[in-house]
Amino acid sequence: MATSISGKRIAFLATDGVEEVEYTEPRKAVENAGGTAELLSIKDGAIQAVNHMDKAGTYPVDKLVRDARVAEYDALVLPGGVANPDFLRADASAVRFVRDFVATGKPVAAICHGPWTLVEAGVVDGRTLTSWPSLRTDVKNAGATWVDEEVHVDGSLITSRKPDDLPAFCDRLLDRVAA
Repeated sequence: MATSISGKRIAFLATDGVEEVEYTEPRKAVENAGGTAELLSIKDGAIQAVNHMDKAGTYPVDKLVRDARVAEYDALVLPGGVANPDFLRADASAVRFVRDFVATGKPVAAICHGPWTLVEAGVVDGRTLTSWPSLRTDVKNAGATWVDEEVHVDGSLITSRKPDDLPAFCDRLLDRVAA
């Protein structure tokens, strides 16, 4: 039987440069499991996704992150892409939202370059996580242990390395939200 997360609201925090498949596949998994997905961003209108470095689709923003309340959501997803988390970690509202979300103990799932925002929020010290390999030094310098695994769960943090890991990433996300 498939995991059901009916009645659960999942925030996706992303902006221009988000890796399309790292946004669309987890969102599809959430919606197929009966959950509600909401795109939060640092900008109004729509965000421009990419497929590696090439422009891909655009996606409408549901709410500015500065107007979002952590209490409204049951989980947070941080998709990657190189530019997306770099823009997010430079935005005080996005960093504060991530920091506050992690503090609740609710599930936070970050894939590929997504953990950059976790590093900036100062929430990885003493934790173990994975990411795109180029973030390894940043993760270690932030006090975390970096592992090369398809998906790693450390308490409420769920992390994966790359798009190939999306099936396991989505499964762990749904399992944690349903728990």
